[in-house]
Amino acid sequence: MAMTLDAVVVGAGPNGLAAALTLARAGLRVQVIEAHQTVGGGLRSLPLTLPGFVHDYGSAIHPLAIASPAFRRWPLHAFGLEWVQPDAPVVHPLGDGSVTLERDLEATADGLGADGPTWIRLMRPLLNDWEGLLHDVLRPLPRVPRRPLTLARFGLRALPPAAALGQLLFRTPQARALWAGLAAHTAQPLTAPGTSAMTLALGLLGHAVGWPFPRGGAQAIADAMRAHLEFLGGSVVTGVRVGSAADLPPARVTLVDSSPAALLQLLGDRAPASYRAALQGYRYGPGIQKIDYALGGPVPWCDPRVARAATVHLGGTAQEVLRSEAQLTTQVSRHPYVLAAQHTLFDATRAPAGQHTFWAYAHVPNGSAEPIGDRIEAQIERYAPGFRDRVLARHVTTAPDLQAYSPVFQGGDFNGGLLDLWGLLARPVPTPTPYRTPVRGFYLCSSSTPPGGGIHGMPGFHAALAALKDEFGIQDSEGQAADPIRGSAEVRP
Repeated sequence: MAMTLDAVVVGAGPNGLAAALTLARAGLRVQVIEAHQTVGGGLRSLPLTLPGFVHDYGSAIHPLAIASPAFRRWPLHAFGLEWVQPDAPVVHPLGDGSVTLERDLEATADGLGADGPTWIRLMRPLLNDWEGLLHDVLRPLPRVPRRPLTLARFGLRALPPAAALGQLLFRTPQARALWAGLAAHTAQPLTAPGTSAMTLALGLLGHAVGWPFPRGGAQAIADAMRAHLEFLGGSVVTGVRVGSAADLPPARVTLVDSSPAALLQLLGDRAPASYRAALQGYRYGPGIQKIDYALGGPVPWCDPRVARAATVHLGGTAQEVLRSEAQLTTQVSRHPYVLAAQHTLFDATRAPAGQHTFWAYAHVPNGSAEPIGDRIEAQIERYAPGFRDRVLARHVTTAPDLQAYSPVFQGGDFNGGLLDLWGLLARPVPTPTPYRTPVRGFYLCSSSTPPGGGIHGMPGFHAALAALKDEFGIQDSEGQAADPIRGSAEVRP
């Protein structure tokens, strides 16, 4: 820590590492300080159950990472990152079979029957300019868009509640269920305005880039980012907790990949009262309760087509998903929507030969530790009778466990704050550059800034761009294409 630094980044989650990489690639001397012994934050992989089983502690499937305008700039494949593409992005089991989001747009439409043409009309115009659209939506909203027509087309469909739009657009139970399963990722009631935005984006990404994951565990993304940073001359210090500004080494700028409460602790009385009040009043969304399983064999799905995807939406019909997410702030449904991942069908490095991992979570009220494992397993058994017989071990992570692990996940909220319309516009304060704080040289770069949760690094990227411009007079084009030799990671089936 004795080296002279241009920038220090507090927190080595994906956004902190993204900020550090952006600064280091501009030629700055950068150091990242992380409280845990390992980098990653929500990108950790751990042996949670039995020897030989690798489980993703946080995120598990990464369409936003492979598509991210920031990640696509960096040669992470040169530092060991390899993407695995399942046969299909997502499968949603139903009582009489299943519905699949295929990588191919027409193939998806074929599985939706009478709603196939509607799905194509909805997705094709966005798919034709998906990179430009992603550039415009993965940043603060009060900015001049680069693709105004595409963004307007997206916005017309994004603003309504997902429940209402799904009911309006689709007639078949298959299409409505697929739409509802995507919408439930928002961790909001599907009747909330704006929930169609993430629904559209996730469906679009399935067609544009798939829903891949890193070989060997989500940790591989964080490790590749760290290796690239160190290659550029940056440094990472782990096992050091920063509790106040006095714990920071001297540097021209400080970027904080943590919660608004942690930022407030660092700023102290130097921040104006109005800004402190805004951070203290920051709103969080529902939490999650997650179970990691070690299995003696693959999940025994009734419909073998469910094994074509690493991501599985377990919630039944659209109406069942709607009911399960309707009261997220106060209670857990008796039949919760379950988001599941089955990596080892496509990546044998994560479990002993012939055995498998399974990752599953359901939404709970913020901070709830109510045991819901029996409800999660009932939903799995509904479509895979005999699942419990294959369980060798399980590890439960509650919402309070997640908060104890990282202040970013307040109450178990994986999105870094409530993702309603106001939560997107005022994240954490209503300003065109929400990464900048009133204390010169301090920036917030966590998922509590736009565009919010997800593994894409864009809060860190945009915060670093703001710091480069404000403090170092360095401009950077946000829309710069990835260099051919610096593109994202290699993708293998």
